[in-house]
Amino acid sequence: MSDKDDKPKNTSWWVYLIRNNNNALYCGVTNNLERRFKMHQTGKGAKALRGKGPLVLEWSQELNNKIEAMQIEYKIKRLKKADKEALIVDTRLFVPK
Repeated sequence: MSDKDDKPKNTSWWVYLIRNNNNALYCGVTNNLERRFKMHQTGKGAKALRGKGPLVLEWSQELNNKIEAMQIEYKIKRLKKADKEALIVDTRLFVPK
């Protein structure tokens, strides 16, 4: 049995926004939100967040698969900061695809 066969088939994926100490928002994707946020907090995640703590997980959205999560991440990264802030305040603004 290969490693691929050991992975669960219905893994949820997450898109998230993290705020750093400069008030900047970082958008990312993961299949384990808690683990990934801890990695960011300990400096083992994205280089863009290293040394910029404290970090705050401001927003997250669970999705059905990696492709959908990456598509949403791409769209969020293209938003203006004001639109990202609006998404955090009112999650109803989130519309998949």
